Amino acid sequence: MPAYEYLCDSCSSRFEKRQKMSDPALELCPSCGGPVRRLISGGAGAITKGSGHRHAGAPQPCASGSPCCGMDGACCPGSFCEN
Repeated sequence: MPAYEYLCDSCSSRFEKRQKMSDPALELCPSCGGPVRRLISGGAGAITKGSGHRHAGAPQPCASGSPCCGMDGACCPGSFCEN
């Protein structure tokens, strides 16, 4: 569940609220009851887990000059190494 950041227009209070993406945005400040607006934030980025995922920055071409296909390192045109 993502955390959304809000700012109160009345008391300038900033707070976060964990909500489902399908939940409606909050309308009232929990401190003063004034109107709030949801702020746009950079977020935490993507987090991936699992033994099948490898990432070390930008894709690298094969030593032969051709890009790699998949995680087995076999070279083929049109894709890049994932290792």
